[in-house]
Amino acid sequence: MSQAQSLQKKLQKGGLIDMPAVSQEQALEAAREAGMSAFVVDCDRARSRSAVLRAVVKAVDFPEFFGGNLDALYDCLCDTVLDHKNGLFLWFRKLHSGDPALEEDAKAIMAVCDDVSDFASNNERLFGYIVEHAGKHPDPEPGLEPSRYLGGEGND
Repeated sequence: MSQAQSLQKKLQKGGLIDMPAVSQEQALEAAREAGMSAFVVDCDRARSRSAVLRAVVKAVDFPEFFGGNLDALYDCLCDTVLDHKNGLFLWFRKLHSGDPALEEDAKAIMAVCDDVSDFASNNERLFGYIVEHAGKHPDPEPGLEPSRYLGGEGND
């Protein structure tokens, strides 16, 4: 079975897709071929749970009333899955799951995504995601504060 066929099969199954050799472009293309809406969640600068959630909000274009907690994430992802013809695919780009401030939160966010996958399956939709783990954020330069993630274009 080719890598593309394997990826398609995993997308149909849903949930966390563990394919370290697949590129972001390959995954997005495969998701779109499966009829899913595909989004990249850029987590590179996110240093907290709320920053990761803001990255999801930005990528998926959630409504402004998004509550900013894990229950709200679940609700909005489920609504988004239903809003799209076949479902939803998310690529979590550079989630710093090895960072002490994000380690437990990254696991909690992935657990929410697994629950959304179950919801999607029960509603004849697809939900899959890939997490590109980036380890720990680099330590800041002495005397300089690390750049903050503010969730908007061009904000440092």
